Amino acid sequence: MLQILRSDKTVRWTLFGFFVLAVASNFMPTWVQNNLMFGLARGLAVLGLMVLWRTGLISFGHALYFGIGAYAVALADKHFGVSDIFVRLILAMGAAGFVGLCLGFILRKYRSIFFAMLSLAFSMVLYGVLVKVEALGSTDGFSVSATSILGWKPESKYTLFCAIIVACATSACMVQYYIKTGLGALTTAIRDNELRVEYLGYSVSKAIHFKYVISAALAGASGAMMAMALGQVDPDSMVNWTVSGELVFITVMAGPGSVIAPFIGGVVFEFLRTYAFEWAPHAWQLIVGGTLLAIIFFLPMGLWSLLERIWVRKGSSS
Repeated sequence: MLQILRSDKTVRWTLFGFFVLAVASNFMPTWVQNNLMFGLARGLAVLGLMVLWRTGLISFGHALYFGIGAYAVALADKHFGVSDIFVRLILAMGAAGFVGLCLGFILRKYRSIFFAMLSLAFSMVLYGVLVKVEALGSTDGFSVSATSILGWKPESKYTLFCAIIVACATSACMVQYYIKTGLGALTTAIRDNELRVEYLGYSVSKAIHFKYVISAALAGASGAMMAMALGQVDPDSMVNWTVSGELVFITVMAGPGSVIAPFIGGVVFEFLRTYAFEWAPHAWQLIVGGTLLAIIFFLPMGLWSLLERIWVRKGSSS
């Protein structure tokens, strides 16, 4: 495993890019750090969606796992005083992964729009429960205490930002390794022809189920990071269908070309929305939607394809 990761160019560029971001962000204003945190947190959920998208599946309900991760952090904090970032991430990923494992037995039987809408239905069931049950915070949600790291409570959010960067970089490298394995290589084969994959002796349903659990666990970690970064969870910002829409938006905008793309897409989306709301508070949705339309028309493989073109042109010119 280590040998594969060392020889992989994408892994090296990923680690280098996150390291540069961690160093440079120390000299940035707080609001920029916050936007970067939110973008990277969403990018982790999009990384999970990318694993599904390469199989030809898209989920309109990943806010289910995003919200489970966020609420796992909030409830563990409220009832047990859990503040350590590692425990919070493990709880969030475990809870989201377990729910994904259970629901995967149902969802792996469906494809295309049926898969997408069924996942959306499950997420809205959770949203309805959270809104109605007072013990789960109802519409007000919960506040989340400051995050600690192995008993140490940092005074600034920069430490949390660096911890999120480490988690995102590790996840990206692990997904890149998974893509290089035999099971990971089945993603595009399943998308192209499921019947031939079955003839080769692989179970398409089991492969999709496994990818779905990975995607759910990553979305759970994403929700946990967002809860820690915001310091607050509530149904509208964590589980509502608009959250799923944002994740799908970023997935389409980023493109499936690389494990780095989801994080670039998440950061671009966060800054795009921030500036659009500042410049046109009554029409910011129009700006964001118009940007997505432009990307679909002119960059159908997402922003990553533009970076690849620039890279190829630089390589050919030199």
